[in-house]
Amino acid sequence: MKKIAKILIANRGEIALRIIRACKELDIKSVVIFSEADANGLWVARADEAHPIVGNPIDAYLKYEKIIDIAKKTKCDAIHPGYGFLSESAEFAQACENNGLTFIGPKPHHIQLFGDKMASKVAMKDVGVPVVEGTSTPVVDLNDGKKIAQEIGYPVIIKAAFGGGGRGMRIVHFANDFEAMFESATNESIKYFGKGEVFIEKYVQNPRHIEIQIIADQYGNVLHLGERDCSIQRRHQKVIEITPSPLLNNDVREKLCQISVDAMKKLGYESVGTVEFLVDDKDEIYFIEMNTRVQVEHPVTEMVTGVDIIQRMIQIAAGDTLRYKQDEINFRGYAIEFRINSEDPQKSFMPTAGTVKKYLTPTGPGVRLESALYAGYELPTCYDSMIGKLIITALDWEGVVAKARRALDEFHIEGFKTNIPLHKAIVRNAAFKAGKFDTGYLDLNLDTLTLDTTSDIANEDEKFLELAAMIQELKENKLVSLQNDFTLY
Repeated sequence: MKKIAKILIANRGEIALRIIRACKELDIKSVVIFSEADANGLWVARADEAHPIVGNPIDAYLKYEKIIDIAKKTKCDAIHPGYGFLSESAEFAQACENNGLTFIGPKPHHIQLFGDKMASKVAMKDVGVPVVEGTSTPVVDLNDGKKIAQEIGYPVIIKAAFGGGGRGMRIVHFANDFEAMFESATNESIKYFGKGEVFIEKYVQNPRHIEIQIIADQYGNVLHLGERDCSIQRRHQKVIEITPSPLLNNDVREKLCQISVDAMKKLGYESVGTVEFLVDDKDEIYFIEMNTRVQVEHPVTEMVTGVDIIQRMIQIAAGDTLRYKQDEINFRGYAIEFRINSEDPQKSFMPTAGTVKKYLTPTGPGVRLESALYAGYELPTCYDSMIGKLIITALDWEGVVAKARRALDEFHIEGFKTNIPLHKAIVRNAAFKAGKFDTGYLDLNLDTLTLDTTSDIANEDEKFLELAAMIQELKENKLVSLQNDFTLY
């Protein structure tokens, strides 16, 4: 095994803090970088070392030459990219290797393969994975796109060939709308990914979005950690993730897991990764993409399996084996992750920002919170709106929904609007409680969800003041007496 004694974390926020915690448990030193906007970040204070990168606050986490330079100067052995930013950059992974640094993630050629949506689709089809009908080469010409869409048959979906996260993606139901949607998708793709190529495929209407968590070592061993249901989305962005899916039967579940493991073995994949599928109302499955990094939603899998995915990433990068076999992975109960975003659901989810004036967080059995917030923290405006993840665990579906309802009622962030009221409404919705949802769930229910902006403990300071005043009044009126006989609590 390689010796990894010090890791540079090329990320920020809650995922940087998550990696720092894994490093501490493995007795590994952590180094973080930070932009000027992140100088007061909690992860900056918690790391063993922190080094600023001046200039554009976004570029601080994208200029990999500077990041590698800091890693070498601080004598790091490896770099962990987290998710987002450089986590799926084959160029960055290769640069790490070229500079004698272990990249904690897949090999560069796998990142490159799965970063190209069309090439990955072809590769997965070649190893026996079912895919959605569509193009296998880039489309840049409008007229070519029109012809292809007509041959496939409407509705179709246009997707950025070199992107993700819902960017550069448009659904076209009718031929008359194709031109406007094509131009919109390509323009957005250029804006966010620097390339305007798209691919066109058959649109599977309101499917379930299911992903399989994979872990693979350097010796050809591959296993899965079950599935996650990511069907509850807004504008193709995941909002809530669940494991196991309450919508899958065991036959489909086993098929998805086995197909994913077999494919990764045949392709020689290494590290963690997520194979994503659509499952239609007839239980037909279709591969859509592979994410070559740790997922935002990895905690739900950790909670039902007991496997620390971040630690395993680090150990595998150091040359360790998987340490356990598939039949040694035990799945226990349900887990739900709620993405907490700084946005206003009552104003078209407009991004918000400000200073955290009050931060009251839920706790108790089965409650886990991943966040870098604290009271007094000034939230930057230049990064993604996700500010935390609330993860709830219980032994059955009814129990996890009830626990989620209680925990969300306890969660209060004052200083700017968040999407906590949306989550509170979802867990009270009859369809959600019955486990009946697909990718069209939010579009169908958003207008009918009642957003409660109050919190059960938001005004607890005022409640204590009222109680204290009442006790004082009782004392003054001599209604509380006989001090030797009674103790006032």
